[in-house]
Amino acid sequence: MNSPQPPAVWWVRRDFRLADNPALLAAASSGTVVALFVLDPVLLRSAGPARTAWLNAALHDLNADLRAGGGPGLNVLRGRPAEVLPRVARAVGAEQVHVSADFAPYGRRRDAAVEAALAAAGVELQATGSPYAVAPGTIVKSDGTPFQVFTPFHRAWLAHGVHPPAATLDPTTVEWLAVNDRESVPEADPEVASRVGESVALTSWRTWLDRDRLGADDYVKMNNFPGADGTSHMSKALRWGHVHPRTLLAGLSTHQTKGAAAHARQVAWRDFFADVLYQRPDAVSEPVRSEFKQMRSDDPSDPVTAARFEAWKQGRTGYPLVDAGMRQMLQDNWMHNRIRLVTASFLIKDLHVPWTDGAAYFMEHLHDGDIAQNQLNWQWVAGCGTDAAPYFRVFNPTGQAEKFDPDADYIRRYVPELADVKNDHIFEPWTSPGGLPGGYPAPIVDHAAERLESLQRYEAMRS
Repeated sequence: MNSPQPPAVWWVRRDFRLADNPALLAAASSGTVVALFVLDPVLLRSAGPARTAWLNAALHDLNADLRAGGGPGLNVLRGRPAEVLPRVARAVGAEQVHVSADFAPYGRRRDAAVEAALAAAGVELQATGSPYAVAPGTIVKSDGTPFQVFTPFHRAWLAHGVHPPAATLDPTTVEWLAVNDRESVPEADPEVASRVGESVALTSWRTWLDRDRLGADDYVKMNNFPGADGTSHMSKALRWGHVHPRTLLAGLSTHQTKGAAAHARQVAWRDFFADVLYQRPDAVSEPVRSEFKQMRSDDPSDPVTAARFEAWKQGRTGYPLVDAGMRQMLQDNWMHNRIRLVTASFLIKDLHVPWTDGAAYFMEHLHDGDIAQNQLNWQWVAGCGTDAAPYFRVFNPTGQAEKFDPDADYIRRYVPELADVKNDHIFEPWTSPGGLPGGYPAPIVDHAAERLESLQRYEAMRS
């Protein structure tokens, strides 16, 4: 008679789902699993209120899914993972801890420490799969070096291909164990909880994928228009692992349209930025292009700069599209991608504030805040990253509004002071015959003048 296998630990990190989860399937092959989430004080300190609220709701949702299978649900413990994991493994007699690989700088350091601590206890840390369609470090040039430019990376990514989605785990087929010292799952905000979780994400994805208007087939035409909102809103689900990118790509493959291909390309961009950060972990805070260390920025602690920075944060710059974007983030903890580029360009090139300060503010407020995507997109706008936009590309906030929000639907949605301003003047409300509407500020800077200032600083850096 065969001896039963020892229990396994499934350490949940960025994979709050039962479908297409290779690490969970690997743990479940033992037949007995401890589902564990560790409240890591390092990550909690940096999470900010928006991501903390989403995390709490995600924990509640996964706990409910696991309990639906008749088990004790999710084990939540607090402490340093290198101390918690060995303790749990010893308590249940586990010989393996299963995870989805983490490629971010802190995650790699943390996992190395956990792996060493587990090894000392005779337990193996087994990484299966990753949060990406193609894991960082997989795709390299013919000479073995990493790609620096997206387009050739994308060609290689397409040639490499992506595995089909893994199976969905039926929680009733597993014996789930509880640990004695576990905490209660943190309280979740009901409003946030209504938008969180695997079932919500999959339902939203399928609805967007197949809808006749402003769905996948229209993506290439409409994704830049925030008033129409033709995006999938899957960035939050991907960041938290409510869905795997393989699942999205499998759905998109059933739509042989330019729109579906354009959305799949965005998944490749996500993989590319994760690969860049994997190769260059210093890109969290340092420009990939080292010459940009010499770029002169204004000191955010200077009173004038600080006041302008605060106006940007609150959506009070006097430029309607910038203000609408910042207020959308404060209200919804999400911002349309086109507008992220516009607001970032305004901070860097109109207000001359370092990109790192803007990136930190975004990470504080976005539900989908992801270190690789956030930092490398900011570097793209700043011109200092891999495959970055040329520095001399300065977004004109008025021109961007006229082009991508031509009826000002998005502006009026988030800047109610401008609701009654006619389209002839809404993009430059200071030109209205009756003057600025009550409560709305005049522009805090002159865009044309600040654009020239940015270009002069760029030339000085290069000389």
